[in-house]
Amino acid sequence: MTTTQRAKRRACFGSLLGLLCLCLMALVMPQSASAQQVLVVAAYPAVDEIVRAALPAWQRLHPNVEVKVVSRQFADHHTAMTTALSTAVYLPDVMALEVGYLGRFSPGFGLEDLSRPPYELARFKHRFVPYAYQQAHNRRGEVVAVPTDIGPGTLLFRHDVLAKAGVSEAELTRSWDSYVAAGIKIKAANGAFLLAHARDIKNILIRTGIQPGEGLYFDSQSRVLVSSPRFVRAFELAREVRKHKLDARVVAWSADWTEGFKRGSIATQLTGAWLAGHLNSWLAPDTAGRWRAAQLPEGAFAAYGGTFFAIPRKADPANKALAWDLIQFLTLNREMQLRAFKAQDAFPALLDAHDDPFFEQPIAFLGGQTARVGWRDAARRIQAVDVHKQDAFAEEVIDTELDKVLERGKDIHTALADAERLLTRRATR
Repeated sequence: MTTTQRAKRRACFGSLLGLLCLCLMALVMPQSASAQQVLVVAAYPAVDEIVRAALPAWQRLHPNVEVKVVSRQFADHHTAMTTALSTAVYLPDVMALEVGYLGRFSPGFGLEDLSRPPYELARFKHRFVPYAYQQAHNRRGEVVAVPTDIGPGTLLFRHDVLAKAGVSEAELTRSWDSYVAAGIKIKAANGAFLLAHARDIKNILIRTGIQPGEGLYFDSQSRVLVSSPRFVRAFELAREVRKHKLDARVVAWSADWTEGFKRGSIATQLTGAWLAGHLNSWLAPDTAGRWRAAQLPEGAFAAYGGTFFAIPRKADPANKALAWDLIQFLTLNREMQLRAFKAQDAFPALLDAHDDPFFEQPIAFLGGQTARVGWRDAARRIQAVDVHKQDAFAEEVIDTELDKVLERGKDIHTALADAERLLTRRATR
């Protein structure tokens, strides 16, 4: 074979090889292009930050997936999710839901039933705080969301304000009546208010003593519960607080609310454990060391807040496997749960995370208390509370009736009866 022949043969072979490469690329390229998926997560502060912080680790496992986090303010987010589910327009692949709104969505058919294949969330049931997992159930037995963080109820108080008034922690926590009596002493000694708003004591009390099969406002059969003893007592104690001028009459998240914490003019706050982190990081960081945490008065245990992740049923089917993978990464990954706890004070719903030494660490903001241990104990004692589609509306009705009691002297039983009538008409809508 001549040199020319060999050259032609090499050229022909090169052409064939090039053609073969092009064919192979043609086969491969569509697969690569199809692997470039975009996942949309809808969330609110600070859940959006938790998701963004977890994405680098998750995307190392899914390098061909782009994740867009759509963030709105808390109320705007839930309004947008309501619209998206009802119209099936602009549906995200993953949506965050606060427990107070979960009841609006769970009775309908807008969310995937995560108890069924391919999700089969029930196999992980034992890994979650029991009451949080139960809250994601609806009456059909479906599990429509996965808990990611919880809000064990706690009593936060200004240690320095109590010390000046000669009031002990035991006086605050012995009973609810003792709590109010302590507030009278504090007000007389230094003029500080016991709490921000009388409504706060109502909010905690209606969350205590809930029986199996009951929610905050409705039972499992949509019967209205607002005339029950826990509501009567909640209203009575709120009225007692107002009678003795023990509340500052400021609402949560207002400028006056924040200033009350900064100046020590508000001595205590009944809330979820997450507020301690907010006080430390941005609400009142200069008050570090002056706060303490205790269990709720009278041995009560109550949940106050919590976040869930859900998958819309009509979201893009091509993205659902990835959406489920991301949700599992955020909720069942011990490292991710602890990272969110340490960065955003998102108390883990995952029991696997509760044995971490971080729980035993003293909290400087709380004067060196190991308060997370107490919150962990509270989380395991809280009873499951059923959610209902009318919970958010019921809260507005009860708050309105309480205001009438506090501001106009309306009779408590009349107020609750009026609320019951209105809620009965709305219960099954």
